Amino acid sequence: METFYLVTLVLTALILFAAFSSLLAFRFGAPLLLLFLLVGLIAGVDGLGIEFSSYETAYAIGSIALAIILFDSGYGTSLHSFKIAAFPAIVLSTAGVLLTAGLFGLAASWILGLSLLEGMLLGSIVASTDAAAVFFLLRIGGINIRDKVRSTLEVESGTNDPMAIFLTLALVTLVSQNGSEETGWAAGLGLLRMFVEQMGMGLLLGLIGGYVIVLILRHIRIERGLLPIVVLALSLVVFSYTGAVGGSGFLAVYVAGIFVGNKKIPAGPAISRFQEGLTWLAQIIMFLVLGLLATPSDFVNTLAPAAILALFLVFIARPIAVWLSLLPFDFTQRETGFIAWVGLRGAVSILLAILPVLGGIENGAIYFNTTFIVVMLSLAMQGWTIKPMARALGLIVPPRLGAIEKYELDLPGAANHELVSYRVVAGSPIISGERIPRWAMPSLVIRDGKSMRYQYAGRLRENDQVYLFIAPGYSRLLDRLFAEKAKLDEDDTEFFGTFTISPSRPAEELDLAYGPGLISEADKAKTVGELIEARIGSHPEYGDRVRVSNVILIVRGTDDNGRISSVGISLEAVVPATTLPIFLNMRETAHTVRDALRRYRARKRSLSEKENRM
Repeated sequence: METFYLVTLVLTALILFAAFSSLLAFRFGAPLLLLFLLVGLIAGVDGLGIEFSSYETAYAIGSIALAIILFDSGYGTSLHSFKIAAFPAIVLSTAGVLLTAGLFGLAASWILGLSLLEGMLLGSIVASTDAAAVFFLLRIGGINIRDKVRSTLEVESGTNDPMAIFLTLALVTLVSQNGSEETGWAAGLGLLRMFVEQMGMGLLLGLIGGYVIVLILRHIRIERGLLPIVVLALSLVVFSYTGAVGGSGFLAVYVAGIFVGNKKIPAGPAISRFQEGLTWLAQIIMFLVLGLLATPSDFVNTLAPAAILALFLVFIARPIAVWLSLLPFDFTQRETGFIAWVGLRGAVSILLAILPVLGGIENGAIYFNTTFIVVMLSLAMQGWTIKPMARALGLIVPPRLGAIEKYELDLPGAANHELVSYRVVAGSPIISGERIPRWAMPSLVIRDGKSMRYQYAGRLRENDQVYLFIAPGYSRLLDRLFAEKAKLDEDDTEFFGTFTISPSRPAEELDLAYGPGLISEADKAKTVGELIEARIGSHPEYGDRVRVSNVILIVRGTDDNGRISSVGISLEAVVPATTLPIFLNMRETAHTVRDALRRYRARKRSLSEKENRM
């Protein structure tokens, strides 16, 4: 009995130590998930002496934890974010994973002396980015970049795990069979059929599962305290059932999370808070378990080649895969470079590295040890430098709003109002005398620990907590009123340009002001806003930039209907991150080739004229 209590004490102490290590991560900007791994390593057999060597248990715990993380990742992804990033993210999570696995596999087979099939297996293991690491660093790390870039990275990290898992399982089967049962076209067709079945069933059952979860929450009376538990249990039912019938449970649980998170459900804020806490716990447990499973003393023989492979992955394989995958899409050179850099590997790769051991592949420990080193170096190199890299590439978008403290409180039943609470922060317009709109109904003010009706509170003060009833969907309109005014400095001017123009002005005025031939005849009939929308080819977002010859048009703001409300003008061209012809999209590549051909023809013409004169 004492053993049970001792084991419980040690495990909870490790979880608490890992949780408190977050203070160190926030203080020094260290990759938090790397600290969780290090805690597991320190507590393991080569550290404090805790022996844990059950690969089966580690894989089971890690799979459940990953399912919880993916459901929360989908739950926190707005449908708008998914729509604007769906196509590039899906290409990255399919073709990008294949390209990364192929390039890394070739390098691994040469450096580690593996067969080509074994190298491809190792490439598949490390091919996917880690959802937990990407979501943490982008959402909590204070990195404010364009919505399309952020959404592409988040959706990619949530959707590329099923592809990597499928490839790893398929290649484990092929390597363990040594190609003895099926070869050539038969094996390829079998893998293609398995892929279509797993992904198709994962998508379909994820949508059905999400619909069923929403249906249950809306039509069955459940104790409000039990609702988050019910959602958790149902999400795991979707995950496990889909996997049991041959589909991708990880894709299904992510899709179900997106479906549920974008529907109005009872106790939505309470479920969100529960999911957030549970996801933190799942991350801590998964990284601790994988850290405990590793034996650092076994890394000695693998350290040098694994470090070379990690550098190859970060600086060659991932950038090439991202570049080729994003060629058809209108990302700038700097944005493509940033997406290539935010390719953190994490617990998913280590989890997949367990499969060769479970599959009985000879020297399966090589896959696990190599992957562990690659993941640690990836988290250290990329996790520590994401924000500096975004700043160096000029991708940090000045915030529209300053600090804001806002809480959404759930109302029982199908109420036609939402209850929101704001804490009044210093410098907000409401302190300066701005009035609350008539459609908002303030009901309560808490000041210095005492509650009072809004009518008797007088002018609001800093740190007052205000509760308001509003119509659904109107909370964004109040954010500007209760938020600290954004500190707009020279960075704002540098990003948005020196001049502003109304989006309703005729685009022909740009031609008159900044040079003839700037605007084509077809575009002269458009307004500036319509010209930007046509060039972007999608819904305009805050911070979007459009080049019109030597003029840069920047979206400074959008209204509540998503239409452009303000446009900045910069006469400074966006300086490329490098003069090398890399990370260019198709349009930029075509222009580069055209300019090169023009220079070649001009040079050839000049040489011909010289010869004629001679």
